[in-house]
Amino acid sequence: MIDDEFEQHRGQLFGIAYRMVGSAMEAEDIVQDAYLRIRTANDVRAPSAYLRKTVVRLCLDHLKSAAAQRETYIGAWLPEPLPTPDDLHGVELESISMAFLTLLETLSPVERAVFLLREVFDYEYDEIADIIGREAAACRQILHRAKTHIAAHRPRFQPDAAAHQTMLLKFVTAMTTGDLNGLTSLLAADAVSYSDGGGKAQAATRPIVGADAIARFFVGIGKRVTSDYAGELRTLNGQPAVVVRQNGVAFWVLILDLDGDKIGTVRVVVNPDKLRGL
Repeated sequence: MIDDEFEQHRGQLFGIAYRMVGSAMEAEDIVQDAYLRIRTANDVRAPSAYLRKTVVRLCLDHLKSAAAQRETYIGAWLPEPLPTPDDLHGVELESISMAFLTLLETLSPVERAVFLLREVFDYEYDEIADIIGREAAACRQILHRAKTHIAAHRPRFQPDAAAHQTMLLKFVTAMTTGDLNGLTSLLAADAVSYSDGGGKAQAATRPIVGADAIARFFVGIGKRVTSDYAGELRTLNGQPAVVVRQNGVAFWVLILDLDGDKIGTVRVVVNPDKLRGL
């Protein structure tokens, strides 16, 4: 019975954990840890509720230690790219986008938990209160603060997938052909580029700001592309993305966020620890 209950809810448990910690590998470990705990627990009358509570509390514990690790992380920290399940829609799909996961990072761990459980997974306040160890009224206040912050910083423009993919392909074409003017024209004047190498791969350690600076940086990268590199169009975190492989191994992921008809944010993940799932 426990195994059946776990398998039935495994997808949702992973969804909560991934959004909380931003890492598929760590989310899988957390879900597996919750399974091991319920297997050794005594008299569990509501297995699904036990698993949800355990996963969230393990995530909160993880985020406390992650906060210290982020202080010494080399360069920008970005979520681990995740292939998108086909059954996600609406806010559940938006909540795994790179932009949204990065925005969640600006909330406190408890705010993040309450926001996700209520707004994405539609949990009742009484269950949220039990999970995080607060009163239901306090959870409502926490949610209000989190929603206010999210609303103030949420991306202003959500392009359709076709327009998003077209812009991504234009970006890659301009980058690999050395079209500096063409690449600059695709970028908003105040665009920002973030690269996550984690000190384990070559990457810009600071954000690059401005269309001209970003274009020059990526044209420089394009000049180093050789015949053993192969690009692949994928849907990651609900968005079109380019996965670049060298000799078959994923080593570079490019995801763009649009602001109107321009590119507002460029995100590149090259940390090999975050690309193993690809």
